[in-house]
Amino acid sequence: MNTFRGAFVAIVTPMIDGKIDEQGLKDLIEFQIAGGTHGIVPCGTTGESATMSHEEHHLVVELTIKTVNGRVPVLAGTGSNSTSETIELTRHAKEAGADGALVITPYYNKPSQEGLYQHFKAVAEAVDIPIILYNVPSRTSVNMLPETVARCAAIKNIVGIKEATGSLAQISEVIRVCPDDFAVMSGDDPTCMATVAIGGTGVISVTSNVEPKDMAQMLDAALAGDFAKARELHYKLFPLMQAMFYDTNPVPAKASLAMMGKIKTDDVRLPMVGLNDAIRDKLRQAISAYGLV
Repeated sequence: MNTFRGAFVAIVTPMIDGKIDEQGLKDLIEFQIAGGTHGIVPCGTTGESATMSHEEHHLVVELTIKTVNGRVPVLAGTGSNSTSETIELTRHAKEAGADGALVITPYYNKPSQEGLYQHFKAVAEAVDIPIILYNVPSRTSVNMLPETVARCAAIKNIVGIKEATGSLAQISEVIRVCPDDFAVMSGDDPTCMATVAIGGTGVISVTSNVEPKDMAQMLDAALAGDFAKARELHYKLFPLMQAMFYDTNPVPAKASLAMMGKIKTDDVRLPMVGLNDAIRDKLRQAISAYGLV
């Protein structure tokens, strides 16, 4: 179960004039791997998966797997608010060679806890690939409770969860009620070190987009039990983590990467829009203070 450990990046999808910038994505993956990122997560929330066509989704997953070429695990975002669509995307990720699938709780529909369980059970039974559940109530308006997570964890290929509530109480309960080899990854950068301290295995990070090296080193230190070093890196990174949420994710991450010269444009797709001037100035100050520009 060591595949899903450390700092995985929820990678942005570079775009030019609304089209996916394939070379830009390849370059970004190389930047991540050079920085020591432990894994790549294409087509997550940060990758703007909600506005991608199936063809684009397939393209980004395939291109990521091909570019990574086995150097680090690829955990493909395959979730949707439709179970049949989730199965289709998950099946594609397996065929493309992904190491696992990150499957979000269905958004907008607001399923019951039983509905959530049946959704994940259906996906897990349809596609034999390691599945990481993804709980992010701030985005989906549904919170998958620890007892539901534990029910899902009993299904053999459901191997972990990305817990993005930011609640250490909920994460503690998930860890307490799930098997020892169940990977609990934080989906919330400011609490990811603390999540490891209470038994988590890592983070799927937005901040890693702009600072893969320090995020990876912080997680390495925390997983090794060196909390003095991990804490030092946490407080170094903390203002940067906050800056990544000056506006809705991934708008600040893309703007930062463009300022850093890592992507050609900070284009996001409607209904997302770029930063206003005041926030852009504040973001530039934050990444400049960190030494990124």
